Amino acid sequence: MSNSKRVILGAVISLFIIAAGASLGSANISIADTLLITLHKVFRLPLSQEIDSRNVSIVWLLRLPRVLLAFLVGGSLAMSGAVCQSILRNPLASPYILGVSSGASLGAGIIIVSGIAIPLLGGFTLPLTGFIFGLLTVFLVAAFSSRIDRSMSNNTIILCGMVLSLFLNAVLTMLSAIFSDDLRRIALWQMGSFALRGWTYVWLLLPFLVTGTAGIIFYTKEMDVLSFGDDQAKSSGVETGSLRKKLLAFCAVLTGASVALSGVIGFVDLIAPHAARRITGSRHRHLIPMSFILGGSLMVCTDLVARTVVSPSELPVGAITALIGAPFFAWVYFRRRKI
Repeated sequence: MSNSKRVILGAVISLFIIAAGASLGSANISIADTLLITLHKVFRLPLSQEIDSRNVSIVWLLRLPRVLLAFLVGGSLAMSGAVCQSILRNPLASPYILGVSSGASLGAGIIIVSGIAIPLLGGFTLPLTGFIFGLLTVFLVAAFSSRIDRSMSNNTIILCGMVLSLFLNAVLTMLSAIFSDDLRRIALWQMGSFALRGWTYVWLLLPFLVTGTAGIIFYTKEMDVLSFGDDQAKSSGVETGSLRKKLLAFCAVLTGASVALSGVIGFVDLIAPHAARRITGSRHRHLIPMSFILGGSLMVCTDLVARTVVSPSELPVGAITALIGAPFFAWVYFRRRKI
């Protein structure tokens, strides 16, 4: 089977996973009813009288926007992870190494402890601030890396990202210690959740998703060349330093928006790209869309587990992805050492 067909098959399976995610929960609704409700709302098709009006509200107002947001966030993180692993030539690299989560967490922490609300934004002050801080952190990492090493080598970027992440985490820890009354809210935000996320959150993420995805896809051929090393890329006419800055900026847009709207959810950006490479290989033309599909599907399944295992309570999505991702991280690390 060709890689293009594999991507199409993956997209079809992901649609089934989205439908299942919107159907299952404390009140189980058949997938057929979920599809009929969706078609009714989108295309105004007549709805069978046998479908309970409460199920319509549950699917359209609660579950479907939550599932779609989880899918888009997971896909965004996975694409960013695939790009970071490629341009840094490190299978353990991820956008979080660049400090996105640390910057976004610090911005969210400042809003939580200060209680500031930007006029006209209201409840969206928190995610917007998280996005801005996450984006600024990546720009700082890129600026420091280019100042230290004009060619922006992989090790320089990773080292600068880790140092800045540790510094921002230390500042956030001090804030949490000083304002202990807000410690629980900060901790819950850092664990990640899609609870009570309506359609507005989906529409907020879409512009950033389109911008970041378009930018990454535009440079897929250059990333293929860059994967052979800086010397090979330069001999082919690719300006490696400039290319890394642009791709890191697009990754920051995707990851910053995702973290801002859902909180810190790790390891999806590590697991999905590895799985995608085993299916489609390393050519970014197919790797990027397959990473998006697998990352989104994994996030939907993880969120489904989070809201059903201890129903009616919920588990943090970030905790579940960490339970899956930490052993996977160890497996990748020790597998590399054996090679």
